[in-house]
Amino acid sequence: MEARTSYPAGVPCWLDLTQADPDRTEAFYADLFGWSYEVRTPPDAPMTYAYALLDGQTVGAVGGPPQEGDPTGWATYVSVESADATAALAAANGGTVVSGPDAVGPAGRFAQLRDPHGASIGIWEPGEMAGAQMVNAPGSWNFSELHSPDPDASAAFYAAVFGWECDRFELSPGEVTWLFRMPGYGSFLAESDPEIRERQAAAEAPGGFDDAVAWMMPLDGDDRDDAHWTVTFGVADADAAHHRALSLGAAEVTPLFDTAYTRASVVRDPQGAALTLSEYRPPDA
Repeated sequence: MEARTSYPAGVPCWLDLTQADPDRTEAFYADLFGWSYEVRTPPDAPMTYAYALLDGQTVGAVGGPPQEGDPTGWATYVSVESADATAALAAANGGTVVSGPDAVGPAGRFAQLRDPHGASIGIWEPGEMAGAQMVNAPGSWNFSELHSPDPDASAAFYAAVFGWECDRFELSPGEVTWLFRMPGYGSFLAESDPEIRERQAAAEAPGGFDDAVAWMMPLDGDDRDDAHWTVTFGVADADAAHHRALSLGAAEVTPLFDTAYTRASVVRDPQGAALTLSEYRPPDA
């Protein structure tokens, strides 16, 4: 797989996880996904931050212990042209700037935000580092999902801040979801992957899926006050990955289930971060 070298503004580009015991974090994900690590912080830093690598390409980062303002689970970052301008735009539309914008040496600038319902989302203004080099492959990041108590209000916020459009449809019978799209993203991907739209059509992907950047799921009942983002990782075999995660100390959140396009499960790693393990299964598989 060719390494990603750029992301358009408005497209999720990076993810990281900060936990109390970073050594334990590294060990769990190395055993689950086969990751290796490249530490980016000096030995005397108050926390460690290491790029996670798969086949020599970055897939995200892990580190710890957490500092003030750090999200408690996996954090998603959206590529932006200006971290300062985007942070100001988020605040003007009901969001909160939790930390930053700050520079990370020559790599880029970042900030941590909360949307109007309290869900954490990061922004990344790229410098030398554009984002994850490997995505959508087994052992790497596949999608991020917003869980919102008010999908219409959330759609309006993310449209104002990132320019996302939002479509409502049924992912599987009785399961209503929303698809966030960044107009023009499909054309950007087609520049380096001219057959992407043909593959999506053959797999009966939903209309507009070539511009897809994230999912949104509704919250109701007792969960309405828990707006948050989660992450999905691709796996080659959902059953094997699920049982491997449990054997390494993860806790089952949602047992293995099937949708029109995937077989998946949700687990919490040994320090409590939730993640979805998803095996892509096209309709004719």
